[in-house]
This record gives sequence, C-alpha cells and structure tokens, in this order.
Amino acid sequence: MTSEKWKASEKLIALFQAVGKASLLYDIQDSHSGNMALRWKDENGYEKIVITATGSQKGDLEPDQICFLSPSETDFGYYKASSETDIHARILALKGIDVSASMHCHTKDLVISTLDDEEKPNKPAPFVPIDPLGYTYLKGSLPVDWFEVPCGSPEMVNTIPKRLAHHPVTVIQGHGAFSRGRSLQEAFFLACVANNSGYIVRLVSRLGLDIKELRDKIQHDPDSFFSYPPGEYTIESDECCDFPDEEEIVREFLKTGARIFESRLSPFHTGSISVRGVKTMLYTPKASMPRELGGPLLEISLSPEKPDSPELRIHKEIYKRSNFQTIIHCYIPEAEAISHFTYPGESEPCNRVVPVDSEGSFFYLVIPVIPPTYDLEEFIRLLHDYKVVIVRGGGVWGVGAQSLSEVLHHPSSVREICLYRIGAFERGLDLRKMEPEKAKRW
Repeated sequence: MTSEKWKASEKLIALFQAVGKASLLYDIQDSHSGNMALRWKDENGYEKIVITATGSQKGDLEPDQICFLSPSETDFGYYKASSETDIHARILALKGIDVSASMHCHTKDLVISTLDDEEKPNKPAPFVPIDPLGYTYLKGSLPVDWFEVPCGSPEMVNTIPKRLAHHPVTVIQGHGAFSRGRSLQEAFFLACVANNSGYIVRLVSRLGLDIKELRDKIQHDPDSFFSYPPGEYTIESDECCDFPDEEEIVREFLKTGARIFESRLSPFHTGSISVRGVKTMLYTPKASMPRELGGPLLEISLSPEKPDSPELRIHKEIYKRSNFQTIIHCYIPEAEAISHFTYPGESEPCNRVVPVDSEGSFFYLVIPVIPPTYDLEEFIRLLHDYKVVIVRGGGVWGVGAQSLSEVLHHPSSVREICLYRIGAFERGLDLRKMEPEKAKRW
C-alpha cells in the first residue's frame, strides 16, 4: 500500500471507528448490530465501497473489520463484508441525489414507536415526527416497511434504496432504520434525529396525550408548532477552528459538546454554544459533539449580518440585550415532550415546569415554557429571571454569567427535572400535589 493510500485509509478507519463508538454511546446500536458504508476513491481514482465487516463490533472496530470493495465486481472481501452490502451498494449508487454514505442502525425508540399488532403482511403507517428537528430534517414523515425476512433479503434490496431515493431515512418495522447522507457524519446525524423523534413520540404517549390529534394539527399548520426551521446540515468545515491559540476555551467547547452528546441533551450535531467576546463571539452551530467527532468552532461578529441564521440571530440578540457571557441551546427530548403536557381537567399545555424532585426544586422553583412564536423581549426577560427557558417546538435555551460549565448545568438539570415529572405521571401520581406550595405563587 502506498503512503498516500495508507494515510487516506488510516483517516477513513478513524472516521468509521469514531462514528461506530458514537452510535453505540447514543444507543442506536447494540454491541454487534448495524453497518456503515461509504463511497471512496483510491489514489488511482478507482471508486471503492468502504463497509464494515459482518459481525463486527461497531463500538470497537479493528482496521481489518473495515472492507474496501469494488462497487461493480464481487471479490473476496465482499464475503467478509456486511450481509447487507447489496443494500448499501444500491443506496450508494442512487442517481439524482448526493449520496456518499449510508448507515443501518438499530434505532430502538423509532422501532418501538412504529410497531403494530396488525396481521402480516401489511403496510405499516408512515412515521410522523412531532418535534422540530424530526419534522424538518426527516421532511415531515418516514416510510415504514414490514419484511418477512428483515435482514439482507432480496425484498429489502429492492425496496430500501427506492425509499431512500425520496426520504433521508427509512424504517424496517421491528428491526431498525437505514439512512443516507453526503457524508458518514450526515448519515449518522439523520439516524440520531430519527431515533430522537421516536423517543419524543414515546414520551408524549406516556404523558397521556393524543398523538394522532397532535400529528394532525402539526401537519395542518407546522409553522404554529415550531419556533423556526433548524438550519440545513452542512458537511464542510467540521474541523475548522477560528481560535486555535485559545487552547483553554477550545478545550471547554469540546468538553461541553461531548457532555451534551453523552448526556443525551441534544442529538448529534444539533443545538449551539457561544461565548461572548469584546466585538466577537466564539460559536459552534453543532453543539452536540462526541469526543472524536467535532464540529466547527467559529469566531463571529457580535453585530447582526445578513447571512445570519435564525439560531445565530438569537445568540446575538441575547448578548445585545444582556450582560450574559455564555449561551447553550439544546433540543432536550424530555423537555420537548413535557412542553406539550396538559394538566388533567385543563385544555392548554403548561406554561411552566415545576420540579418535583429535591435537587431540581433547590435550584429552580419553576422553569418557564413559552410558545413557538414568542415575543423576543419577553423571552430575554425570562432568561434574566430564570436563566433557562423551554420553547415549545424550539428547544431549551440556557445562559450564564461566566463559564460554559456554569451554563451547561441548566440543560442538564432540565432533562432530569422533566424525567422525574414524566415518571411520576406515569405512575399515576398527582403532579399538582407534589409541586411545592411556594411554586404556585411564583
């Protein structure tokens, strides 16, 4: 192997290992499940399919468990590769769309939310997300198919690539999902978003809400349910760092991003983090970053600029109207679910979350919940008063006066507070009785 090819292969192997570890950590694979594939050109310009070997542990991939195959000829390595190589090869050969990578994951929450007990064979209903990330990135719905042999069968080879020609993710009932992307990171991103959407549907069901009614309302008028569409996923510049000499702050960004991902505060490469400077802000638009899969670290003017995304504009408006030094925005699934919660006997979703656990009550008497279309002045006033705000259909915003560690505490606490409330309701407990009396006057 030439030096150039070895370096390219080494980089590819590191990427596969990083995505494999992250998928295991995010719990969309078990120890040996799933597979990943990528189109790649060698030093002679010949295209290869790079794919994980059958039975390999995605969280502990060895270099010899990553196969380099010809896309048009069967060779020895083909038999070592995943049993679903034929499916991946057809996905990677799709025309008319930019596809360079594909993944098959055991997206457990998505699978559970798409199960049915109908007599087989049948055509399962499409999966409709109810959260802003899923509704935006999954294009409103995902196809779901039942297969008699749901692992590498000819029926799957024929069906799954056709589904992915029109959808970013497709679901195999009772098995998992396939995703495709312009990069392996994007395929992983879409799998994470899809599973997160399935998890939110499950949480909302546990809160006793009518999922069908909520889906119908969202599909009829999505703009009234979501704050703003999340920005388009980018595949360039993930390794960019505009402030490499600021080693301490770089470490803080990476540490915070890893904690957001590992603590399930936001799916892979979603949310945002910023730190205020004098005339600029340090910013990442991909807050949820596993330790070996970073995102861009940018230095951006604090002044408004025409290309600013809605997300970036909010960061700038908060700094313009406050003395806060740090901001984190996350899409916490438990907070999105609880924002739809309606107390028994009431007709409107709650406008605040009251902790029922001791630590949550110590730090936060209440946490405000505001609608997707909110008044900016009111939003920033609430951040001044509470330091953290849940936006229904828009994620969780937290602010700090000093470090990223300080502000990270807010979304981390919000997730636990929401989990305790969901668990208490699931047990049939009366949340009103459990809420501190002083919270009712707040």
